[in-house]
Amino acid sequence: MKRIAYLLTQDRGGPVDVTVRLAATLLDEGVDVRVFGPLPARGAELLKGCHEHLLVAGKQDLSAAGRARAAIRAWRPDVVHAQDRRSGLVLAGSRFGRGVRPALVQTYHGVPDDVTEPWFRDAPGSGGPSAYTRAVLTGDAVVARMLDHTIVPAEAMGRFLRRRLRVPAGRLTRIDNCVGSVRPSPPAGPVRHLIFVGLLVERKGILDLLAALGALGVFPRDARLTVVGDGPQRAEAERAAQAPPLRGRVTFLGFRPDVPALIANADALVLPSAMEQQPLVVAEAMAAGKPVIATDTGGVADMLGPGHLVPPGDVRALAARLRTLFADPDPGRTGVLLAARARRRFTPEVCAQRHIDLYESLLRFDHHHRVGRGQLEGGGRWRR
Repeated sequence: MKRIAYLLTQDRGGPVDVTVRLAATLLDEGVDVRVFGPLPARGAELLKGCHEHLLVAGKQDLSAAGRARAAIRAWRPDVVHAQDRRSGLVLAGSRFGRGVRPALVQTYHGVPDDVTEPWFRDAPGSGGPSAYTRAVLTGDAVVARMLDHTIVPAEAMGRFLRRRLRVPAGRLTRIDNCVGSVRPSPPAGPVRHLIFVGLLVERKGILDLLAALGALGVFPRDARLTVVGDGPQRAEAERAAQAPPLRGRVTFLGFRPDVPALIANADALVLPSAMEQQPLVVAEAMAAGKPVIATDTGGVADMLGPGHLVPPGDVRALAARLRTLFADPDPGRTGVLLAARARRRFTPEVCAQRHIDLYESLLRFDHHHRVGRGQLEGGGRWRR
């Protein structure tokens, strides 16, 4: 039986949600999977007892990192897959016995917060991030060379890793994120219930969204906004939502584990981030058949196609796009098209098969390499 270990150091966020769905799908297909890390805040019940609690609270927690490595080694996996930056560091420091080393993989979900979209895209004259972030990115480059392979959900991130971090193209594979399978529920009439889902931090653009909705003639009198998420900008956002014409029509829910259900009850999603890679909430809204307005960052354009995007940080363009959305008499038509696109790309089954194909290719390569060097023990790693 194939043994795949997933390593996490967080209990919430996109990497955690992807890991839970991927692991659950592989479990349903008979693969021997174990998730090592904190108990996920969303979807932990899907892991069916295949979760082992580990806590690596920080990059300097060397003893916790050592315990995590020991726990993974004791389980003797065929593949170990790190799903966040800290777990990649933990995995890069692992030592395995001769002849029994598993394939070591990471998914590179995103760059540090102060990496701007122009610098990310290598635009002329764009200012670079802080010295600390440059050091983090240097560490990312080292980790990518120490592990066997790096997965990127967006081709834009693959280009960044090749160009900026000099990661060899042969060590990179693009695999879309996955979201839960849901029945699409496109809006039956004009959009009147918007939803925003994300951390309430500067890069997610919540204040830009509120400013755009507050512009003259944008927010219909019978429309409302639901804000799902928490963070340091919440108090400022709540104050901004008290100004006319927003007062009484913006609801802040904080962190919620039932995001797919909340999206299903809304008419459309807005995500005006300054920087993204392949945001799960956009894929979730697409799968639910909801129109989406988002900023042209990272791989978002590849997800949505033309007609849904505005430049990051451009409040006037966002306001204009919102007016068009509210005025559309048949937004459900857009929702149907987006749901079809999501079925082709973001279902857990498609994601799981892409991962299995990669794992098997890595193990076949290592098998032949070690046969050539006379190091293979026991005929390979797959346990069936």
